Amino acid sequence: MTDQATRSQPKADPSTLRLEFRHVHRLIDPAAEGVQTWQISLLADDETVGSLRATRGLYWKAHNLRQRMADEQSFAAVVAEQLLDAAGQFRPEFEEFVDLLGSILVIDDLHIAAPWNDPQVVAALTSSVIDRLADNPFAVVLPRVSGGTEEALLTEAGVLLSAEAFSDELLIIDTSLAAPEESAHRVREHLRSRARYGGADPWSDDWDEEDDEGDEVLTARTREILRLALQELSDQAWQEVSALGDQPLQPGAGGLFGSLPRVTWHQDRLWRRQMARAFDDLAADCASTDGVEPRSTSEEMALHLGIARAQDLTRNRPRFVSDAVAALPEDRQDFDWDACSDVLFQDHDVLMLFDNTLDGIEDPDNGIHQAMGMVNLAPNEWFAPFDQGRDPDRGFRHS
Repeated sequence: MTDQATRSQPKADPSTLRLEFRHVHRLIDPAAEGVQTWQISLLADDETVGSLRATRGLYWKAHNLRQRMADEQSFAAVVAEQLLDAAGQFRPEFEEFVDLLGSILVIDDLHIAAPWNDPQVVAALTSSVIDRLADNPFAVVLPRVSGGTEEALLTEAGVLLSAEAFSDELLIIDTSLAAPEESAHRVREHLRSRARYGGADPWSDDWDEEDDEGDEVLTARTREILRLALQELSDQAWQEVSALGDQPLQPGAGGLFGSLPRVTWHQDRLWRRQMARAFDDLAADCASTDGVEPRSTSEEMALHLGIARAQDLTRNRPRFVSDAVAALPEDRQDFDWDACSDVLFQDHDVLMLFDNTLDGIEDPDNGIHQAMGMVNLAPNEWFAPFDQGRDPDRGFRHS
């Protein structure tokens, strides 16, 4: 098959994937307290495209977890033999392998159809299963095999999720450690990138950058959520302007103005009013059809904070976001906040003010300031326009 023919095939869009969990046991069956078997289906839209099995071995609820897991007559029996002794106690080599002893989650019996049968998708699937079923320190056990089988995909997924080899047959992810969560975040971000590009992988050798030409970072939905985020920050800023007056801030003061670089903590009420207006000006830009571009240092800082707040909204308040953008058209670039940070600024110099090891960098006489060609980093220069300024008679939202 030619490259052209391959590219003409529909791309597998991860945004269509969802999971269904199924677990059934008798209400008063004591055996079910020790071992739970879950069947997880992977669906693309309404079509089942994959499945796997997850077996929870709950050590503190089973009289003899080894015997209970061995009766499953599956990969779980192999796991039980290697991790537990005849009395059902954890083997010493397993106790040394994990940081915190807890229970065991065995993941196996993967079946997945093309085009979803790639390690990144399986790693994301595995990570979601772990999130759902490993609610305290668990040792997550995956098969360690090689070749072109579906079980080998689980092995590759385990490696992507920072699994370590316990034996020739077993990989183990220790959920009490930070590395697996960091790895899972990278996998999810990779899949989100693929979803933004309609299933194409922008990190692969086959990625054609022309596919991305003309994409608008500030899509209609992105612009609306950014507007709402800036509006929230404006409301908070104006409340604090009223409460603080000319009072300087102390370390640990908190609030919006307390979150700004400490070179701003001794500014007065007028300065804070102008900073609050920076959020209003950018929110108005988002509400219009014009471009969103910070026109001063204060607006650069406001836009950085607005993007961070917008990202929090999409992560933590999905129902609110969904309702807010329901009437707006969807786009594969929706809510790409990393791209917004890359595209909407000429530079990120203002963020260097957060680095306390660079104290004094706002001073025009500072060597780093001069070497990097920085401008307007001192708080009294934050409202000086870079180029085209705003209407000086526009006033303030509040008196």
